[in-house]
Amino acid sequence: MDIGMWSGLIALLIFIVLGIPVVFAFAGAASIGLYFVFGGVGPTISLLEQTAISGIREYNFVVIPLFTVMGMLIAHCGAATDLFRVVNRLLKGIPGRLAVATVGGNAVFAAVTGVGVAAAAAFSHVAYPVMREHNYKASYAVGCIAGSSVLGLLIPPSVFMIVWAILTEQSVGILFAAGVLPGCVLATLYAIYCMVYAKIFPKAAGGETHEVDTAPLTRSNVIGSLAVGALIIVTLGGIWRGYFTPTEGSAVGLLGAAILAVAKGMRLRGLFKACIIAGETVTPIMLLLMSAVIYSKLMALNGVPQQVQELLESMGLGPAGTLLFMAIVWFILGALLDSISIMLLTVPIFWPVALALGFDPIVFALVGILVIEAGVLTPPFGIGVFVVKAAIPDRTVRISEIFKGAAPYWVLILFVAWLIYAIPGLATWLPGKLM
Repeated sequence: MDIGMWSGLIALLIFIVLGIPVVFAFAGAASIGLYFVFGGVGPTISLLEQTAISGIREYNFVVIPLFTVMGMLIAHCGAATDLFRVVNRLLKGIPGRLAVATVGGNAVFAAVTGVGVAAAAAFSHVAYPVMREHNYKASYAVGCIAGSSVLGLLIPPSVFMIVWAILTEQSVGILFAAGVLPGCVLATLYAIYCMVYAKIFPKAAGGETHEVDTAPLTRSNVIGSLAVGALIIVTLGGIWRGYFTPTEGSAVGLLGAAILAVAKGMRLRGLFKACIIAGETVTPIMLLLMSAVIYSKLMALNGVPQQVQELLESMGLGPAGTLLFMAIVWFILGALLDSISIMLLTVPIFWPVALALGFDPIVFALVGILVIEAGVLTPPFGIGVFVVKAAIPDRTVRISEIFKGAAPYWVLILFVAWLIYAIPGLATWLPGKLM
């Protein structure tokens, strides 16, 4: 690496340590590095303008705001509550029923929004008060909410998958299909954990007799849940069957979510509020994408991906050892950065290496997404944990309790990542059938 890359890398580390927002750290570090590469301000500014504009107007990026607004509309119109109540009724008689209902509700909710933040916020308001009302242990309740909220990062339409597909020029639809089976496996393991824990430690689940009485189902609850199911079938089914592209599918899903929200009684003010909240979620992601594209340009000009590939090949680690090395890098970065930033920083470097080592593109994508996804629950950053802390209507719950309660879900995420590596068919079978 020449002085341009070293100066950019050092600047990025300094900016992160100083607590400068990642989006500005990426852009600032890239600007410093490009200045030394070109040796002047004029060429640097010109390249920054071209790269930023071409990056942010990428057609596939439209999927992110559309699916996010779709999820926020469903969360704020009451459909998330409908899902929780219906799933809870269907699970009558099992240990840890309310926790399992939270996992099930999150799994379905994940299929209509690719933003884990939306799920964490929604079920913090929907599920937590009910669990505490039935004397569930606080760490068990909040751990379940935080842990199951990350299902939205694996089950399509996942924002993680959209970003990965754009960075690696893979098909969004194929990655969506690849995430279905592993997502179901992860949700099932979550549910089994909830039941086993409640069986071993019944007091953690309120000492319940598995007959939790909640408000009776209404016609609105049933219709709301069925409507969410219909949105999943129409949106994802249409994408997989080739009736429309992922971008078009996100627009269809948004239209359906808007109709559902209005039917559930949401008025113009509520629709506007949901859009504003979605904008607050999407804007940092889009700015991160733009700044990361600029930083990636700096790395490409300095041949960093090729140099990293040569370095890893010279270490003689083999495919398994190299993947483990990548996972360790992702874990270390998880203590400093949010998951989207980690993906934007590392995938352009690791992707060519993985292909050169013969990894299946779909398998590597799913393993990488899962390992990076674990960062959502990893201290000290753990954005999913902090979202739950901010959203739950209980100020007495400590961050440490949420991290403790979410730890088993973190372990299960990594187990499923290993499972996909060991049994590639988990990720490749459905895409092979649908595409």
